[in-house]
Amino acid sequence: MATTKQNFKKSKWALDFSHKNKQEKNTDIPSPPGYTPSVALFQSVEYLRETDSNHLIIKKSWDLALGPLKQVPMNLFIMYMAGNSISIFPIMMVGMLIIRPVKALFTLQQTFKVIEGTHAFGQKFVYFFGQLVNIALALYKCQSMGLLPTHASDWLAFVEPQARVEYSGGGFIYI
Repeated sequence: MATTKQNFKKSKWALDFSHKNKQEKNTDIPSPPGYTPSVALFQSVEYLRETDSNHLIIKKSWDLALGPLKQVPMNLFIMYMAGNSISIFPIMMVGMLIIRPVKALFTLQQTFKVIEGTHAFGQKFVYFFGQLVNIALALYKCQSMGLLPTHASDWLAFVEPQARVEYSGGGFIYI
């Protein structure tokens, strides 16, 4: 049986658990690439992991803060597609354009409850500004639809409505 062990060709990376001495190390095998047994490196890896998680937390909170500003192009497209007529669909769209940012502003503290650090104030400000931009877009849409009372005739019955000075129409020339 001893001869079969000697005949067995030992591979470079083979593990032999038959040795009783656990202190014995095989020094002829080099360490794998990237492996360094120093403790200082282990501590720096822990530091890198900690800063990586902090970096991810900051990145996610900036994504949350920039969310309302990322909604602006979609809101512009919805406003364009809804049109300026007074009907149920455009009014519902404008209503949602106003209600969503207002609700988000009331829940600002709950949204940013978990965020802390040096960037927290800037993130809250950007989030708040984005919601105000969305509200301004909704108010502009209301004004272009004629839903906002902007003239005295909208409030008082005895004042004449504002007369149009100019009319424009289709692209045909009438002879």
